Amino acid sequence: QVQLQESGPGLVKPSQTLSLTCTVSGASITTNYYYWTWIRQPPGKGLEWMGAIAYSGSTYYNPSLKSRTSISRDTSKNQFTLQLNSVTPEDTAVYYCARDTELQERNYWGKGTQVTVSS
Repeated sequence: QVQLQESGPGLVKPSQTLSLTCTVSGASITTNYYYWTWIRQPPGKGLEWMGAIAYSGSTYYNPSLKSRTSISRDTSKNQFTLQLNSVTPEDTAVYYCARDTELQERNYWGKGTQVTVSS
């Protein structure tokens, strides 16, 4: 059974960097052909795909967030990490990590973690 768990601070100050980690169990993040993804949902809005890191280590970003986003991984810990720079209150959201297949099926999700950007 594949499980994903987000972790990180629930409160970030404006202009700082939001950093979240997704710990994966039941599967290796280097296994072909999966993509490990970050998604968020601001209050009252829909889901927004932020980016992904592939089994190969290649990264992909939402163009609207690319200048502020970095996704990396630690294969020894089977974790991948999201960094979002220069946050504003508009970055307040529930952040999810998930696994996508090459066929863009998203069949495993973390439970999500609330991040609030506020001074």
